[in-house]
Amino acid sequence: MTTNFDELLEFFHTYLETFDDALVRDAVARIGWAMPARPLDPHPLACLRQLDRIVELVPASARPLAQLLAERRGDLRWGQTYSETDFGKAFIDNYGWLEVFGTRGHFVNDDVAGGLLILGPDIVYPDHHHVAEEIYLALTGGTEWRMGEGGFRRREAGEVIHHASDVSHAMRTGKEPLLALYIWRGGPLAAKSTITGTMAQGKN
Repeated sequence: MTTNFDELLEFFHTYLETFDDALVRDAVARIGWAMPARPLDPHPLACLRQLDRIVELVPASARPLAQLLAERRGDLRWGQTYSETDFGKAFIDNYGWLEVFGTRGHFVNDDVAGGLLILGPDIVYPDHHHVAEEIYLALTGGTEWRMGEGGFRRREAGEVIHHASDVSHAMRTGKEPLLALYIWRGGPLAAKSTITGTMAQGKN
């Protein structure tokens, strides 16, 4: 079992500090960064094959974090909220998240969760919502995001995407994978989202 992930937390924090955005600054300031480590067994997933391409795609400011994820992918505990029954094998083989800190992450925090989401190419993450407020920072570009009743909008690396409590949102990737950093706060940190969309949504 590998338990020393101090560098992961440091790179996560350092990347967040590069953002001159009021919402991100507020979130970072409210997080107590002196978190105790939680020993977790590794849990690799099929989606981790996307990390080599992701390292090539991310901007320079995110490269140390992406490279660390790629180098230590087999040591980390990756998770999935859904199963094949929910969304099918193609989605599950191209989806996963890493909770860096939170109620089940590599570092203990009962107030806020922070981590990273991977989606492979040509994947639809259908409309869903949850009580927790969510702040996403896209580390790769080209994925289309939508919120509420609006249409899909292409987002580029470095953009901040904010989902208020219980606001429906969805994503669909193009020809490249998505890596996004997330912060969850103000709600149950390990709750499963309520799905309201379908895998076919937004397909032309």
